[in-house]
Amino acid sequence: MPRLLLPPHILIPLIVACALFMEQVDATVLSTALPAIAADLNEDPVALKLALTSYLLSLAVFIPASGWAADRFGARTIFRAAIVVFTLGSVLCGLSTSLLDFVLYRIIQGMGGAMMVPVGRLVILRAVPKSELVSALAWLTIPALLGPVFGPPLGGFITTYFDWRFIFFINVPIGLLGVVLASRFIENIREENPPPLDLRGLILSGIGLAGLVFGFAVLGQPFVPLWVAITSAGVGAAALGLYVRHAHVTPHAILDLKLLRYPTFRAGVVGGALFRIGVGATPFLLPLMLQLSFGLSAFASGLLTFASAAGAIVMKVTAAPILRTLGYKPVLVVNALLAAGFLAVNAAFTPFTPHWLILTLLLVGGFLRSLQFTALNALSYEEVQPQEMSHATSFASVMQQVSLSMGVALAGLVLEIMRGGRGETAVSQADFIVAFLVVAAVGASSFFFFIRLPANAGAQLNGRKPKSAPAHKSPHEAAAEG
Repeated sequence: MPRLLLPPHILIPLIVACALFMEQVDATVLSTALPAIAADLNEDPVALKLALTSYLLSLAVFIPASGWAADRFGARTIFRAAIVVFTLGSVLCGLSTSLLDFVLYRIIQGMGGAMMVPVGRLVILRAVPKSELVSALAWLTIPALLGPVFGPPLGGFITTYFDWRFIFFINVPIGLLGVVLASRFIENIREENPPPLDLRGLILSGIGLAGLVFGFAVLGQPFVPLWVAITSAGVGAAALGLYVRHAHVTPHAILDLKLLRYPTFRAGVVGGALFRIGVGATPFLLPLMLQLSFGLSAFASGLLTFASAAGAIVMKVTAAPILRTLGYKPVLVVNALLAAGFLAVNAAFTPFTPHWLILTLLLVGGFLRSLQFTALNALSYEEVQPQEMSHATSFASVMQQVSLSMGVALAGLVLEIMRGGRGETAVSQADFIVAFLVVAAVGASSFFFFIRLPANAGAQLNGRKPKSAPAHKSPHEAAAEG
């Protein structure tokens, strides 16, 4: 490998961040452009939630195989291939001519993203000691957070003054840069004797997650019969039930449910999923409200919604000292309610609310949400053993993407129910108020999982040995002591 100009806990996260930057730009640009895309494709703007949920659903279906693929073929090999697939899917999205085309190409993007992000995170978890994990994750997310900062204004500008299709082509140079840097600086880490692929588990989990999320996402859509949505969700729930039974008797299950025995992993994954359901709806709801209800252009909408990401960047440089000073459990418990409260504040916005006030509230809300994500992303792996990392990253990533897609689906369902109850096709401001309050309540419910964490949760991550559990050393820490 070439000589590193920066320490590994800085350089490697920055390289992986190229992939995250590309994905985040794509997601935030798309959210801002949804009304314009719907108009061009002659579709209902609320129906365009399928463009968001199809991508997230594709992630959830294919992520379980990411850990096994990285162990079998090497992390660098899979990471580079994933960037190429994601970039190809972006180009195809820019060439789509119908909602069906658009959704199918978003699924291709999701196939690339399913391998790109969790494998990149796995590279970091294996290369960085746990004592430097918070710092490494902060470096990882700072460049990636630039995507949500630049994405809304950039997407709004391109959509307002040019053509929405160009927003997908900006991923091409970023993807090429990611491939070059990964080839030069990332080691092709792989397991010497990887376990066989749990093909049955992959099929069951894929059918289960796809059926459940798809059924929920199309519920209330006029072009999909109600029985189709209910049947899809029922088949998905049944397949997930069969998977749980399968996972308990399979030594190398594709989604290792035994990881839930760790209190920190359980809280980070399950409690984090509830929190992300609330937060995941915001990129869908807020641009729609600003454009459909407030009458703002895509560019003006993007100039407001970027504030959440700006707040997140401010938080990232202060996350480690905040968590060291206050501790993980107090931060997660209190901040879950604070962040959910600022999500509910979106319901109070009106066309007459001063833009400076909207910017300020979104800035603070973004700060709080990003603090929660940083704490969750680090705490989830505190007790996980090194040999379990690939399964843990796959499991956590699946839950993250499912919860985000469920957030979009829930928000869309509330809008459908509200306008359907009035017998109208247009979405009103009152519909957005109810939707924001519902998703904020779901996010706040994560409090009940965080309050059950042990008092010393996160002690290892703060450089202290836990009082009631032995420290699990990373390979780097063990080598240094040996």
